Amino acid sequence: MNRIVRGLGKTKARLIAPLRNIFSSGKLSQDTIEELEDLLFSADLGVEATDRIIEKVREKQGAPHEASVDFLAIVKEELISVIEEVPQYLVPDGSPRVIVVIGVNGVGKTSTIGKLTSRFKAEGKKVLLAACDTFRAAAIEQLELWAQKTKTPVVRQKMGSDPAAVAFDAVYSATARGIDTVIIDTAGRLHTKSNLMEELGKIFRVLKVKMPDASVEGWLVLDANAGQNSIRQAEVFVDALPVTGLVLTKLDSTAKGGAIIPIQKNLRIPVLYVGVGEGEDDLEPFDSHAFVSALLSD
Repeated sequence: MNRIVRGLGKTKARLIAPLRNIFSSGKLSQDTIEELEDLLFSADLGVEATDRIIEKVREKQGAPHEASVDFLAIVKEELISVIEEVPQYLVPDGSPRVIVVIGVNGVGKTSTIGKLTSRFKAEGKKVLLAACDTFRAAAIEQLELWAQKTKTPVVRQKMGSDPAAVAFDAVYSATARGIDTVIIDTAGRLHTKSNLMEELGKIFRVLKVKMPDASVEGWLVLDANAGQNSIRQAEVFVDALPVTGLVLTKLDSTAKGGAIIPIQKNLRIPVLYVGVGEGEDDLEPFDSHAFVSALLSD
């Protein structure tokens, strides 16, 4: 969790000092409540969380013991309340476990796969990678570099091959070799391109029919720098595909880390991991409650 705390540096700088400044007098005026509302919006905490916080703050405004009210604790409680409405992630039944990694161009899918591989292997899992981005030679090469670095087998075919066929070969190979985890790399695509989304859907359909004993799920990778703007693009993936988890990359390079809260809330899908750097080990499991505590601590 310490890495997440460090990764939140820019977000915390944007939020915690102004919050403490607003609450320092122990008395809130209409002007300071409006200032608080603007601050929460600017921190990308989302409409629902902001509205809940403002409502609770207004309830305490002018109370006989207002000066003793811990307004920062109110902010924390309401953020946690929003988070608790997000369904918990459960590892699906079935073997092998197949994680199809999806997302738009440039969010860091392949490097995320490399970091996941390193983490899973450190946990004792046997991992196989599938190079299902068959349209960019550089994508296959990048995945193979991660495979070499983590000493992990990778299944690939020639450029232009059907990604669903590559995925099937990979899962079939994993089953035959007693490998328990398959991570599938896919082509980055614009969420507005229906034909490309259909191609992704085919991967899931083929695996469901031909490998019924496997557990197949989608993990959507989002760039934390996009803040709440990523929600709209994510909704298209979530509507079309069985997305069960989110991974947010580049948390360390953004002041929009607060968007993790509305992203989970709006999509009703939990964030599982966050990227906090470029290194092989710079992918951290995400704990929402610990995140809120870190976000609002000095």
